[in-house]
Amino acid sequence: MSRSTGDATGKADSTAPTSTRRSIWSAVEDGILTVLAVLGAICIVATIAAFALNISLIMFKTGSMSPTIPTGSLAVVRQIPASDIRVGDVTTVSRGEDQLPVTHRVVSTTPVGNGVYSIEMKGDANDSPDSQPYEVTEVRKVLWHAPGLAYVVSAVSQPKYMAGITVAASLLVVWAFWPRKQHAQPQEVTE
Repeated sequence: MSRSTGDATGKADSTAPTSTRRSIWSAVEDGILTVLAVLGAICIVATIAAFALNISLIMFKTGSMSPTIPTGSLAVVRQIPASDIRVGDVTTVSRGEDQLPVTHRVVSTTPVGNGVYSIEMKGDANDSPDSQPYEVTEVRKVLWHAPGLAYVVSAVSQPKYMAGITVAASLLVVWAFWPRKQHAQPQEVTE
């Protein structure tokens, strides 16, 4: 005799497929929440590391470092003392008030005194070095770069996208903590 699950009246149990769908959906929800939690933890660790290690991001708006670092690249830079600069390093230095910093390759470095160094720099795409050397006590050294990523960061930084991201994150938090109905497990009927 074949045995089927059912209630006391002998009717077939119609909750079995729904129960399976719910358990699959629950697994999907748990997976999504786990991935998002891991991404959140990575963001927290990256933020702490950025502050602790003096790491920041810069965007390349010109092609002076092409083809090594093309226009639209996003670079991770770390602030270092001028004494650690080596010829061949790609560094970012300030040019003074009301001017954007410049990121070029170091072609020479000379100690001036009291921790100040005079560095001469040249963009890889430029024919000659920058017009004047820069006197610095510290620079930001390029550690890594990703071509094209600056365009994405720039676009996402616009207020309309930031508002959308904020609303989406808020809805995700509400969804994650929203109380769920507890469904009773079907009981097996014994004869």
